[in-house]
This record gives sequence, structure tokens and C-alpha cells, in this order.
Amino acid sequence: QVQLVESGGGLVEAGASLRLSCAASGRTFSSSGMGWFRQAPGKEREFVAAITWSGRSTYYADSVKGRFTISRDNAKTTVYLQMSSLKPDDTAVYYCAASDWNYGLEYSARYAYWGQGTQVTVSS
Repeated sequence: QVQLVESGGGLVEAGASLRLSCAASGRTFSSSGMGWFRQAPGKEREFVAAITWSGRSTYYADSVKGRFTISRDNAKTTVYLQMSSLKPDDTAVYYCAASDWNYGLEYSARYAYWGQGTQVTVSS
């Protein structure tokens, strides 16, 4: 059984930064592709960012490119999402996910394991 626990969400003003963390346990973290998705009220869950098992490749949604950075620490079995220049449109519940795949990580169907989510609210 895989467990993913997100933390770091909160209420911030537009232009601020936040760093989300996702602690993983119960599987070989270093062989898992990892991703962040988000879901705003009334909208479908959407891809935000992903990183391959080695960390050598990262992928971003166009809406966050240049503002968000995904990284991982395999020794700590943790993946991070550094968010900068936050906008009200970034308000959503952010989910961490783990995949048995190392490509196609922008697709939610690639992920078998999901965290419970952490709320990020950006005020204008």
C-alpha cells in the first residue's frame, strides 16, 4: 500500500510563494514517476507538474511554466512543488500522485496512488 501525504498549503496573497511537500511511504519511491495535479471548485482535476524517477526530466502545464518548480529528494522520499508569483487562478486543492510509469506523466490515468490533497488559496 502506498501512502502519500501532502503539506504546505495555505492562504496567501497574489504574488506570494508557497512550497508544497509530498511525503511518500510504502513503495520504492526512487522508481516512481511523481506528479502534482490540482482541482478548483467546479472544475476538473488538471495536471500541474511531473518529474521522472531520476529527477532528470520535468514537465509543466503551460499555466504554471516559469512560476512553479517540481523537485524530488529520493533519500527523503519526498517530492516538492515550489510555487512562485501565485495568482488567484492557482486557487485549488493540490494533489500529489505516484506512478509506476516514467513517461506520459501529464496524464492522470498514469497514476495509481494519490494523496488526500492540500488546499491552496490565493487572494487578490
